[in-house]
Amino acid sequence: MAAFEYQAINAQGKTIKGVFESDTVKIARQQLRNQGLTLLELNEVHNKEHKTQSSLFAHRINLRQMAHITRQLSALLRSGLAIDEALGIIAKQLESARTRRILLGIRTRILEGQSFAQACNAFPSTFSPLYRATVAAGESSGKLDQVLERLADYISDKGQIHSKLQMAMIYPVMLSSVSILVVIGLLAYVVPEITSVFDKMDQQLPALTVGLIACSNFFKNNGLIILIILACVAAIAKAILRHDGPRLAFHRFLLTAPLISRFTKGLNTARFTRTLAILTNSGVELLEALKISSQVLANNAMEKAVQNTALRVREGQSLNKALEKCGFFPPVTIHLIASGEASGQLPRMLANAADDQEREMEALTELTMGLFEPALILFMGLVVLLIVLAILLPIFEMNQLIR
Repeated sequence: MAAFEYQAINAQGKTIKGVFESDTVKIARQQLRNQGLTLLELNEVHNKEHKTQSSLFAHRINLRQMAHITRQLSALLRSGLAIDEALGIIAKQLESARTRRILLGIRTRILEGQSFAQACNAFPSTFSPLYRATVAAGESSGKLDQVLERLADYISDKGQIHSKLQMAMIYPVMLSSVSILVVIGLLAYVVPEITSVFDKMDQQLPALTVGLIACSNFFKNNGLIILIILACVAAIAKAILRHDGPRLAFHRFLLTAPLISRFTKGLNTARFTRTLAILTNSGVELLEALKISSQVLANNAMEKAVQNTALRVREGQSLNKALEKCGFFPPVTIHLIASGEASGQLPRMLANAADDQEREMEALTELTMGLFEPALILFMGLVVLLIVLAILLPIFEMNQLIR
């Protein structure tokens, strides 16, 4: 039995889409005709997915939904259901037609004789290398339900971290954007209207007022040019960073820049240790786990360092010594990994290292945002104060002359 995605016109003349299962294309067409539908398009799910994997529009399931599906699958397998039955039950409950299409495509491949991991390999844009490798390890060990439960916890935690970071950044970004727009609005539109009065006076203006008028004229006359230049610089920088060499150099700079380096190292270390913990705990061989864990790193310099670490481990060096030579991972993380290797509890210590880094990043984010917000408000207050003083000083001097 295969999964098919269709597009058809119903009796009311409306175009509808859906996914259903059938034995063959011919039978699928007949089933749709029996429902009174005029068929426009019919595609077998996994064939269509294979053709569109390189597309920019390849479907990705969000972290919350992926965690929910994985947890449901774990519970159904634990209750004694076969993997294909469990996937069918979960697919029926999904509201998203695209996600349902993917699960039915996986179910179809399993019914054809493939393993769950092999079926997931047909949808690389949806299932990460970590997910596929963990599932393969779970199937090999016969503990797929337990492995999926741990994987669901990992995905859920990852989603919560992303949400916390996004929520922490919303207010500062909004505040910065509004502040910049207010300053530009004052200089480009408000200040010229007020200072135009001073142009008709035969009076020497204070230096602060002259500077304000110069800034206002500059933004008013060159604002559009500045925006175009900034957009061009951003586009050029983005194009340059697509190349491996410049991107690697930029990522190395991020690892040395004040404050930014702490965030870069901390976030990537937490991601690396968490991924390595779940892979090793699921039974994935260490070298393969290091290879997969390097792919989740957002910094190319740290990714290259982990790849070199894998080579050293292959040559017989311990993991903690190999990582220590990189110079990118915190001493606490190295110490915990060393303890894990010595005690034979590496997955547990890796998880502890990830917890430690996540707590540190959360505290650092709160501290940084806590200092940034009042600093930005203070800066805006000073800018507004300078503008007000620049406008009021000539008025004060005029009052003194009248007296």
